[in-house]
Amino acid sequence: MYHQGTGLSGMVSIFACAGVLLRRGHFCDLQRSFEEIKLSKNYTFYAPGAGPSHEWENDHIFIKVGSADSAGAYTVVEDNLKSAFALGLHLHRAHAETFYILEGSVDFYLDDEWITARAGASLHIPPGVPHAAKVSDDAETARMLMIFQPAGFDLFLSELAAMTKAELADETKVAALSAKYDIIQLGPIPGAP
Repeated sequence: MYHQGTGLSGMVSIFACAGVLLRRGHFCDLQRSFEEIKLSKNYTFYAPGAGPSHEWENDHIFIKVGSADSAGAYTVVEDNLKSAFALGLHLHRAHAETFYILEGSVDFYLDDEWITARAGASLHIPPGVPHAAKVSDDAETARMLMIFQPAGFDLFLSELAAMTKAELADETKVAALSAKYDIIQLGPIPGAP
């Protein structure tokens, strides 16, 4: 059914209205205009270099899809790594991480060996796998997308950013926060490649 003047968007709205409301046993007025049928605008868009962000000493993270955006299913961040970036050995018991290297190269330690991921490479680490990461020695910087499944890493970053310098210096507090978000620290970065 097509109502003149509504265009394709209106047709989509009319069919969406008919499909949802008729399934529920409600009457759907197909004569309403597109403006009257309020479609959801539940999307998130961030331009390059935009989005909620956290600037740390060795990286700058932009949240691209937060926990609330995905109903807790996943978090996507863009991590801009500085040359001194190194993340010690850790694991996650309940969540997986996927990395996609956009620029530069990153060395990852897993299964007792180092691998180098260069621009265009991806790496998926399932729950329970100990891993560490650092910017490769031959790279000044690196940039990667990281997907955390289920969501929560963005919430960890927000709580971490809210901590005072004294709290950040308290290893017990940082460890408790990390554990709350399924980040289990296992030790320093293993011998680098």
